[in-house]
Amino acid sequence: MRVKNAFRAVSVSLAVGLLLSGCGSAQKASSTTQITVWSWPPIIKQMVGPFEKANPNIKVKLQNVGTNTKEYTAINNALQAGSGAPDVAGIEYYALPEYALRGALSNLKQFGADKFHADYTTGSWNQVSFNDGVWGMPCDGAPLLYMYNKEVYDKAGVTEAPKTWEEFYQAAKKLKAAGSYILSDGGDGGMYDSLLWQAGAKPYSISKDGKKLSIDLTKDSKAQKVLNYWQRMLDEQLLDTKTKAWSDEWTRSFGDGSVASAIQGSWMMGTIASNPQAKGKWRIAEVPQWNEGDHINSENGGTSYAVLKSSKHQEAAWKFVEFVSHSKQAQHVELISDQNHTPTLNPLLKSEKYIKEGYPALKGVFGDQNIPEEIAKASSHVVRGYQNLPYEVYARSVFPDTAGAAYTGTETLAKGIGQWQDQLVKYGVKQGFSVNGK
Repeated sequence: MRVKNAFRAVSVSLAVGLLLSGCGSAQKASSTTQITVWSWPPIIKQMVGPFEKANPNIKVKLQNVGTNTKEYTAINNALQAGSGAPDVAGIEYYALPEYALRGALSNLKQFGADKFHADYTTGSWNQVSFNDGVWGMPCDGAPLLYMYNKEVYDKAGVTEAPKTWEEFYQAAKKLKAAGSYILSDGGDGGMYDSLLWQAGAKPYSISKDGKKLSIDLTKDSKAQKVLNYWQRMLDEQLLDTKTKAWSDEWTRSFGDGSVASAIQGSWMMGTIASNPQAKGKWRIAEVPQWNEGDHINSENGGTSYAVLKSSKHQEAAWKFVEFVSHSKQAQHVELISDQNHTPTLNPLLKSEKYIKEGYPALKGVFGDQNIPEEIAKASSHVVRGYQNLPYEVYARSVFPDTAGAAYTGTETLAKGIGQWQDQLVKYGVKQGFSVNGK
């Protein structure tokens, strides 16, 4: 009898245990995972709702901890502290190698990210895949566009957008005589990098293991070509070097005609459009070429989404990254967005719907031009092979203090770029890299 009771007790105990175990599994299956995402582009807000609807067990805590270098400082602080880093971060392409080579990012190949490579523009995919890994997924492109004030150009006798850099120089002289600058550039390292890239220069080379660097900003023949050209523009005072970028005066200059054009990433369209005086006056053209008949382009800006290696929710983080970069819902948001967001997905860039309906808020700013068509063309001309330094954020931050002296006329650009290179070599060695054999 006692044996029977004991057996019954054990049976009941097991049944209860299994029931509780089943409840635990049910609770676990229905539990919610929260991931933290750091990002600043406004478009990402529009993707959180659709993602959570498609993934009801994942909640997204979206935080804007600052744009550009402010976010990178916050990431660096969290990594150094060993806690507080997000699960997912929006990281611009130029900054991605720094975090990948530091071991701070998960290789997205483990989730099958590499199978998507053909879906993305050459320029964007080239910037997220290196050292046998995929370290972020492209979400926003920034092909260079040549945007110009046709009304000001016409008055100065420049009847069409220059097709070569020599024509650009001649146009700059005509515009200066008419009271306008062709460009505003007070010493922007990102802009200088884009010019090098578009000229075919390869000033930075990184070994596959990420330990050895080569920096050649002064002897590379194509880099030298850019340096000499920009020095001529500075010598003849054909650039507005005094107006501070992102100041109210800078924004107004694109409406009042004091600056007649911009060669910048496609995001610049929004800055121009924000000035009511600019509406209908501006046009978009291909960036000037070094050789007549070429169609070569580069980028300045653009954002990828990466999964931090420290994340405890790798699968959920990847699902979010895949969704915002590749899903049909995300493509729809990109299509209707009134932001100056540039898709990186080839199927969207080539779609009839995008060509007909993209950028509704920008209609009329650039006359009757088809903006999506111009962007798709500019994106297709971006060339591969350009590498950023694994400390590009630092490199651009010290550009004004070194090469920047040339923009104020107190130093030659050759000497300034030489000082910039010296600074980059010293910093790289201090960070543990072997730079130029040191």
